[in-house]
Amino acid sequence: MPRGGHTLDIILEIINYSAIVDVFDALADPTRRRVVQLLGTRPHRAGELAQVTGMSQPAMSRHLKILLTSGLVEDERVPEDARVRLFKLQPESLVAVQAFLDQLQAEWRAQLRSFKRHVERRPR
Repeated sequence: MPRGGHTLDIILEIINYSAIVDVFDALADPTRRRVVQLLGTRPHRAGELAQVTGMSQPAMSRHLKILLTSGLVEDERVPEDARVRLFKLQPESLVAVQAFLDQLQAEWRAQLRSFKRHVERRPR
């Protein structure tokens, strides 16, 4: 959280953090990670995803709902047949996660540099 920041900045940071948590929650499941990998190659219908992963249609629908809610995946209707939904990866959803990981990595590097300086200053 920003120190001495405005209330709006704090609220925006909480919202961004919440979105990141949703993405991590969605990716915690191995089946959903596999679906994300598959969608990284091309869009798929739910039936295709169920078949490739060896899941039932209802189980795949539950996984897709979580991925849709987290923002990792989006769907669109096929113009030729409005009953068919095509699922595709929403890569912009990973931008916030990457920013979070970059910030975490920078903080760890700073802590490790500080620890290294501390250790190197100690008499042996």
